[in-house]
Amino acid sequence: MTSESSATPPAMPGSGRGEQMTGAQAVLRSLEALGVSDVFGLPGGAVLPLYDTIMDAEKIRHILVRHEQGGGHAAEGYAAASGEVGVCIATSGPGATNLVTAIADAYMDSVPLLAITGQVFSHLMGTDAFQEADIVGITMPITKHSFLVTTAAEVPAAIAAAYHLASTGRPGPVLVDITKDAQEGLLDFVWDPQVDLAGYRPITKANSKQIQAAADLIAAAERPVFYVGGGVGRAGASAELIQLAELVGAPVVTTLMARGVFPDSHPQHLGMPGMHGTVPAVLALQEADLLITLGARFDDRVTGKAALFAPEAKVIHADIDPAEIGKIRAADVPIVGDAAEVIADLTAAVSSAKMSQTFADQGPWWARLHELQEKFPLGYQETSDGLLSPQHVIQRIGELTGPEGVFAAGVGQHQMWAAQFIKYERPNSWLNSGGAGTMGYSVPAAMGAKVAEPERVVWAIDGDGCFQMTNQELATCVVNNIPIKVAVINNSSLGMVRQWQTLIYDGRYSNTELNTGHGSPRVPDFVKLGEAYGCLAIRVEREDQVDEAIKLALETNDRPVVIDFVVSADAMVWPMVRQGTSNSDIQYALDHAPEWEGE
Repeated sequence: MTSESSATPPAMPGSGRGEQMTGAQAVLRSLEALGVSDVFGLPGGAVLPLYDTIMDAEKIRHILVRHEQGGGHAAEGYAAASGEVGVCIATSGPGATNLVTAIADAYMDSVPLLAITGQVFSHLMGTDAFQEADIVGITMPITKHSFLVTTAAEVPAAIAAAYHLASTGRPGPVLVDITKDAQEGLLDFVWDPQVDLAGYRPITKANSKQIQAAADLIAAAERPVFYVGGGVGRAGASAELIQLAELVGAPVVTTLMARGVFPDSHPQHLGMPGMHGTVPAVLALQEADLLITLGARFDDRVTGKAALFAPEAKVIHADIDPAEIGKIRAADVPIVGDAAEVIADLTAAVSSAKMSQTFADQGPWWARLHELQEKFPLGYQETSDGLLSPQHVIQRIGELTGPEGVFAAGVGQHQMWAAQFIKYERPNSWLNSGGAGTMGYSVPAAMGAKVAEPERVVWAIDGDGCFQMTNQELATCVVNNIPIKVAVINNSSLGMVRQWQTLIYDGRYSNTELNTGHGSPRVPDFVKLGEAYGCLAIRVEREDQVDEAIKLALETNDRPVVIDFVVSADAMVWPMVRQGTSNSDIQYALDHAPEWEGE
């Protein structure tokens, strides 16, 4: 996904005189015409004309956040849970720059996001006016496109084009920066959502010759693996993937961004690959003779040292973004297209091939993988300090909530445990910051997901470090009746950093103690903090309290719930591949590595 330079938006098609209104009113009318029902934002001087209009909105619910970054992540969570475009609004200067982290996060994880910012009067731009920031320039590398709107007449076209860009091709964030005079100016509003952007022609239908070549490789492969990334989820192609996987009979691994796209309970599923993936999933990629790569980008957290990744494998790589193909690993069969269409075409081609070709025997391959599954199941060691096991807490949250829940994680150890120990059976049930690794994502993303899916149970599984970055959005949840559940996995430290300090830096814990848990001053006390925000707040310190607290949270739907789970700081995420090494060097636990085939 490459960022385009800012440009004046194209003229809106259509003819005839429309209703006269201000540019601010046109923003609202355009969003309504696009079917937007919820937006997250925070007003300020440069966006006051729009907010004055929002006060009279009847079709759009505006949710006032407590920090613009929270608004951005809430829009991300809304998009990730629903598949729709998330919308956020901020003022100029610091309001807009506070959105940058969320925009960058959405860019890395291909989240359809429309960010609308106010800008100072156009005649003041470039003069270092009060609260001026070149947000178009700042966001150019982290958006699909950034629009600058300086006249009211440009508004409908800009909003329509931005929404189209965000939601088509490889999804991603688009920024529309609107000067204050453009918001106050008048235009004749004519709505025609047909958008024709020069040079923007996403390829959705794959080349038939490449599909056939891929089917031939699949037929010949003795050790094939489906390497499934988040692009399959963004394309809504879960059902198509299951059909193709069952037809081919090969094992499936789902990346951190793809958890839930293929059911964990399916017998062909090996789990998550990568730095903290399961041993069978990591091995499957490492020893495969064919990678059927769908909507994945060979991220370094999956490949380890790229030059040593899957050394014997040929590669089929299908992605809607041609820039991803060949970027890290050369593809023997490159396929550009929408995942749903590519997978459907592959299914048809493989079905046809099965009628005329003899497919290679995968029996020995599955015997090897079943052996690995039996020998290296996903598990954890009980704590030795009497404190809660974080893995047990998270596993029970998943089991007691069930597969219809939505789980949004922060970043760090708790994120990996949530990816490992909750069983995901459906797409859009797992939300996290994968590419950017943004601390503070969880609470606002869960809030956005609950707005999008109000009938579902939504958990924010957070760390004590992450929680302190955006917990002010609990106020937003209370005021707007958004009853999320927050599980603070409180080890009183920056857990993942501490784990690396234990393993790599000889236990030198430089600046990772947070003083929030057992034996510390509890600054802050998360129970008191939750109660101050108007939440039901609970502290859990014994294992026999875990289920009771989770059940109480599930039964409480009149306000948010915050549970402070006091867990051991010594718990670590295993398996683990150290950064910059081969996946063959995976450790199943401390000082415990599998014996790989051929050793």
